[in-house]
Amino acid sequence: MTITEKQVVTLTYELRNASGDLVDSAASENPFEFIHHIGMTLPEFDKNLKGLRTGDEFNFVLSAEDGYGEKDEEAIVEIPLSVFSGEDLPEDLLSVGNVVPMQDQEGNALNGKILAMDAETLTMDFNHPLAGSSLHFTGRILNIREATPQEIEHGHVHTSGHDH
Repeated sequence: MTITEKQVVTLTYELRNASGDLVDSAASENPFEFIHHIGMTLPEFDKNLKGLRTGDEFNFVLSAEDGYGEKDEEAIVEIPLSVFSGEDLPEDLLSVGNVVPMQDQEGNALNGKILAMDAETLTMDFNHPLAGSSLHFTGRILNIREATPQEIEHGHVHTSGHDH
């Protein structure tokens, strides 16, 4: 069977950034499973896997533009420290380098990395951590099967014994 739209693909992979650092992986003991070409993965990732068969290996690079985009300087913002108040705030949360879960004005979840801070403000980067970097994927296709109608409807793979 070859990979086409709306099939469940099981694979191993390593993802390295432009510097060659390993940033993510899935080994055969805990492989990555997804429904091909329904928006679960980067579109160019899907394109590079289309037509591969069980047992095939892959090795490709996505440009930053085809991955998580270029860094957006407008996504680096200063936020008043007064936004972060309350009894439930962990003491060590506001430190340079930490990633802090936040929400935008519409209630959408996003993460901001603290780049700098002073007595009144935090400088936070809301770009994806891999924005601005090319993505080098290597791996192997372990299995391909037809997605069930329920998996397609739900938009994710159902593992054995779990349907939602």
